[in-house]
Amino acid sequence: MTDRRLLIVEDDAVFARTLARSFERRGYQVEVTADLEDLAGIVDRFAPEFAVVDLRLGGASGLACVEQLHAADPEMRIVVLTGFASIATAVEAIKLGATNYLTKPSHTDEIEAAFDRPGGDAQVEVSATPTTIKTLEWEHIHQTLAASDFNVSEAARRLGMHRRTLARKLEKRHLS
Repeated sequence: MTDRRLLIVEDDAVFARTLARSFERRGYQVEVTADLEDLAGIVDRFAPEFAVVDLRLGGASGLACVEQLHAADPEMRIVVLTGFASIATAVEAIKLGATNYLTKPSHTDEIEAAFDRPGGDAQVEVSATPTTIKTLEWEHIHQTLAASDFNVSEAARRLGMHRRTLARKLEKRHLS
């Protein structure tokens, strides 16, 4: 079953290597990159069927990567991984062509299962718990960050707060 080709787009080299080894043990051929500029060449040469994309790639957004991968092959099953989850980015990732969206830490079993769940599940229980003010604040901050291409200074300006205040809030949530 080594005809399954997986592309991992991740800037954390240790995590990418661990994930690659785990998928290789499951019979996948794996390519890893952290550079969006190399993406088109890798897709042309390697023709992946599956992709795991980190939402935050250094200074770049993984959403641009999702868009590029989906444009190259609309049938590719793309799972977005992030430690910086928000409703806004989940919706955008799906709109841009992601099959699924998972929060870190996610392990190989969860990612592989997400590849096999390209559709939604209408039986998922709707939470009756109201959203907290902190969660709403965090989602607004993340939405603004995403809109400013993860530029902290620009996001702080748009939010009307000092850059250091925003940086402290982001440090508390441990972005990845």
